Amino acid sequence: MKKHQVHNLIILDESGSMNSIKKTILNGFNELINSVKSIEKEFPEQEHYISIISFNSKNENNVIHFNEPVSKIETIDDKNYNPESSTPLFDAMGFSILKLKNFLSDKNNYSVLVTILTDGEENASKEYSLTSIKRIIEELKSENWTFTYIGTDHDIDKTTMDLNINNKIRFDKNGRGIKNMFEIETNSRIKYSLAIREGKLISDDDYYK
Repeated sequence: MKKHQVHNLIILDESGSMNSIKKTILNGFNELINSVKSIEKEFPEQEHYISIISFNSKNENNVIHFNEPVSKIETIDDKNYNPESSTPLFDAMGFSILKLKNFLSDKNNYSVLVTILTDGEENASKEYSLTSIKRIIEELKSENWTFTYIGTDHDIDKTTMDLNINNKIRFDKNGRGIKNMFEIETNSRIKYSLAIREGKLISDDDYYK
């Protein structure tokens, strides 16, 4: 039987303000990857793929992983994640989402879960605007793509409303806050895979409920 593919796209802020929580974020993401590996074992009818793309205004889009089977993903460390510079959020979203969309253009029987994690607002994009990103999100929501936003230190409600992303959580920028955030994210991913198994749709605002 052909397995259902689940594409996990993580768009990770690598701007300078993330430096103070760099180690904790890396540890959290490594634990999250291990959790996705466990989810794949719990739901053997699913194949999970990981794409992690970090961004800042100096290095633009840093493709750490792209469409790799989660079973082959190793830990992320400071060799491929070094926060600095500004926050071109819209450019990172446009690049990452369209890269995966184009890759999947001739495929079927898949779901996409997009996770955006940032501690600041857009302030450096040159290619994509709020309007263009919102249009892309609205289009893909009808094609089995789920968008989530994890943020701190900015007006998350306004940002997500502007982007038309309703699945959102905020976290406290400290060790305990980040740990709690990743626990919520892991539990939500289990629920997401269960919904796929049961043939249910994750609605536009209940991923974190």
